[in-house]
Order: sequence, then C-alpha cells, then structure tokens
Amino acid sequence: MNKYTIAVLPGDGIGPEIVGEAVKVLMAVGKKHKICFETKEALVGGASIDKYGIPLTEETLKLANSSDAVLLGAVGGPKWEGLDYSIRPERALLALRKELGLFANLRPAKIYPVLADASTLKKEIIEGVDIMVIRELTGGLYFGTPKGVEKLPDGTERGVNTMIYTTPEIERIAKVAFDVARKRRKKVTSVDKANVLETTELWRRVVTKVHKDYQDVELNHMYVDNCAMQLVRNPKQFDIIVTENTFGDILSDEAAMLTGSIGMLPSASLGGKVGMYEPIHGSAPDIAGQGKANPIATVLSVAMMLRFSFNLTKEADDIEMAVEGVLNKGYRTADIHQPGKKLTGCKEMGEVVVNELG
Repeated sequence: MNKYTIAVLPGDGIGPEIVGEAVKVLMAVGKKHKICFETKEALVGGASIDKYGIPLTEETLKLANSSDAVLLGAVGGPKWEGLDYSIRPERALLALRKELGLFANLRPAKIYPVLADASTLKKEIIEGVDIMVIRELTGGLYFGTPKGVEKLPDGTERGVNTMIYTTPEIERIAKVAFDVARKRRKKVTSVDKANVLETTELWRRVVTKVHKDYQDVELNHMYVDNCAMQLVRNPKQFDIIVTENTFGDILSDEAAMLTGSIGMLPSASLGGKVGMYEPIHGSAPDIAGQGKANPIATVLSVAMMLRFSFNLTKEADDIEMAVEGVLNKGYRTADIHQPGKKLTGCKEMGEVVVNELG
C-alpha cells in the first residue's frame, strides 16, 4: 500500500473548520483506493503566535520539510494586526514559501455550469471560463530589499519596497507556465508593466526568450492594467496567465470572483521537493466557529495535492467529480447559496462530498 505523509497546518479563523473537512475527504479517497495518508498537525500563523510568540516555529518548518506535502488552511485576523510586520501571521506564509522553495503558485479559476448564476457578471460572459493563474511566489516586491519604513531628517517617514527579479527566476516560472499550458489549451498570456517598470521589461524579454523552446504554445504579452480590465470584459480569452508576485496576487483574486465566490478556489505552490496546497481565501474571522465556511476550496486543494505532488490522477479526478456532483444536487454553502438550493454548513458540505465519493 502506498503511504504519504502530509503536514496539516490549519491556521486561524475558519482554517481548522475547512481543513478538518478536507482531511475527511482525503481519508475517504484513500480508503476507496487503498492508499495510506498519514497526517501530522502543527500550529502556524496567529495560533502559533499565541502559543509560541512567533508565526512559524522551527519544529513546524521541520515537519513541513520532512513531509510529502503540506495542507494549509488560512492565517491572520484582526487580533494580530497590531503586531510588528516581522512577526505577523502572514510572515509564516512567506517563510514557508521561501524555505520550501515554492516559487510557482498555481491558482485555477473554473466556472461550474450550475454556479454560473452565482457570478456577479453576466452568464454569457463567464460561461466556459477555465483560467489558470501562475504567480511567481518568492521574488518581486514581497521579498526584494531594501524595504521598510524610515524616518527622514525633517520628521516625516519614507516607506520603501523593492521589486527585484533575476533572469533565472523569470526563466523557471516561464517554463512552468509553458509546461502547464501544454497540458491545457496551449495559450500563455504573460502579464507585466513593461512600459513603465524596468523590472518587468526584463520579465517580458526573458519570457519571450524561453518561449523559443515552446513553439507549440501561443504566447501573448499584456500590461497588467489591461489584463485586469480584460478579465471582466472577456475572461474566456485566457488559458494560462503568468505574472510576477504582486500582480499575480491581485489578478488571481479578481479571477476568483468570476466564479461567484473566492471560497471555491484552490491553489498549489510548487517548485521545491515539498508542495504546499491551500485555498486562496483568507481566514474569514467574521464567520469563524459558526459552521458557515465553504470547505470546497480546501477540498479541491487536496485534489491538486494528489495530482501534482503524488501523481494520483484518478484519485484527484474522483474528488473533483464528487464536488461537481454535490453542486449539481443543489448543495450550497452561504457564499454560493441560490434561491431553491440546499443551504449547507461546513461540516455537512464535507459529509456530502465524502458520500458522493462512494
């Protein structure tokens, strides 16, 4: 029997609720296909700060490094917003990405036909949308130095963040985008601001050079402001969007809302030996502990884990089909609820997905 060890980091807010349901689905698919999934849980983010004073301990990082994959819930919340930036819950995410070498973030935005009416855009605009945003995850403004806030001689302050990318960093994320495109519709849109930012002028040149080895894939370049507009004007034109860290953070959330709810969308962070999988939404502290959270994004993150870390394609397909099955049967959490559908809590949604797996 195949055996995989997964570091489970529930985090804050709704994190423990949604991760709990996703683990149930993982165990169900393991039982169905006779695969052993061993989970080892640890604190991260605000929960870690409360107990240890820091958002990511060496023990948790060691667990992540020694596992076959990491399943993460969500981190952060108002409780910790007054802390110094260096020890806020979100620093745990940045540290995990950096230490695990997770430079490529894959965020799919796919419209389920039965949820087309849940989108705020017209049905004819979003029907058939199936986009993969590939975001560079360990460079750019979030990691570049110098950075910080300093006092000036006149008593005012100056904030500095630095956008830095090297040729190898751009090459490796471009290769990921073209490789993924070959398994989809073979179309890549590289997003930059090359008319203003020299860093992304380099980005455009390097992506164009890498494309020479992928002539079977179509490549287009687009400025980030135009891309933001096109995502709501004509999203079906996109297959793969590849872009730098900050742009990717913003555009992937915009793409998420095409689907009707950010609570539906998973993500995979890849590049190192251990992949990390998490829903793209936040910790939603306003509904934490109320059983209202949508666990589907986390469940689908488990499917991405099976697909990308373990090459368990059939098992990943089973989870994705189970999710689609329960949606077709009318089950809806509050964020995607529609008149006449079955309003479903977090635990019940997890249970019906497990039952749908058979």
